[in-house]
Amino acid sequence: MESDGIAGQGAQTPIRRILCIDGGGIMGTQPASFLASLEEDLGHPIGECFDLIAGTSTGGILAIGLALGLPAQSLLDLYVTRGPHIFGQSGHSVLSRTYDVLRSLRHVVAPKHDADLLRAELEAVLGDKKIGDARTRLLVPALDADHRSVYIYKTAHHERLKTDYKRLAVDAAMATAAAPTYYKRHRTSDDIGLLDGGTWCNNPIALATVEAITLLGWPSSSLRILSLGCVNEVYMLRNSPGWGGLARDIARLFMDGQSRGALGMAKLLTGHEYERQAIYRCCPDVPKGFFSLDDTRKITQLKGMGAASARRERPRIEPVFLTCKAEKFVPRYKLKEAS
Repeated sequence: MESDGIAGQGAQTPIRRILCIDGGGIMGTQPASFLASLEEDLGHPIGECFDLIAGTSTGGILAIGLALGLPAQSLLDLYVTRGPHIFGQSGHSVLSRTYDVLRSLRHVVAPKHDADLLRAELEAVLGDKKIGDARTRLLVPALDADHRSVYIYKTAHHERLKTDYKRLAVDAAMATAAAPTYYKRHRTSDDIGLLDGGTWCNNPIALATVEAITLLGWPSSSLRILSLGCVNEVYMLRNSPGWGGLARDIARLFMDGQSRGALGMAKLLTGHEYERQAIYRCCPDVPKGFFSLDDTRKITQLKGMGAASARRERPRIEPVFLTCKAEKFVPRYKLKEAS
């Protein structure tokens, strides 16, 4: 494994590889395809290459699956084959368009999509596995709406983390993906009401960097971070937009601001660019409004974009992240085996 010397100690500290995946609804097909393409020649699930995996919303679903040891290809299959069903866009095109209109009308007064459909599909993939079954350290942000506070699912990678490892993986996935107005608030098995982590942490790179340096005690110089976005919309705001124009862009502004702020903090913490190359950000540019969170009609294009991006980025990604497996994760607390 690549290593850096620790000044004055003559010792070697291992490089710690972190994977971070942004939120973005069905656009998560793109990073899923990116990872599946990189995984093809590994001979093992790509999640085993990382010491820590963080993901928000759709990225949280991917992060949970990868940390549990699922191949990226099986997660990509979930998006491609079951995505239209999850968002109610499978079947006859005329009926699908009719349902789109009805969902749009419903969206005014109620969540646009049925959370039970999403849960059924996630349970088919994650089963009854718990966070404690993860083979890789994991961070999955959500929001505790009742207390107006952040809520982060974590593996037991520190002595203080005594609770989350006992929780169902599907609860974490449903919580981080419970986007306001798209899905109802998720009630966990212990009746905590959680919302999408994208409300405050759509790009989890700063969260992961802080966790690595503080709770895990990894030197900032040892961190190498692969940060995957879904898409980067290219747009410009008018100088003096009216409320109607601003309203269409306000969610995008908040997400962009959070993402760029998180990326900037991670750069400062790791010394990226000035001291070393620590962050590898991959997020393809697309025209404004071309993709949306729940439009599954462009899944094939998103899949192709992910594969093409992986092909282009492989020369700089592979030597840093894919040359060997990460050292085995040994949690502080373990699940009790069923008797």
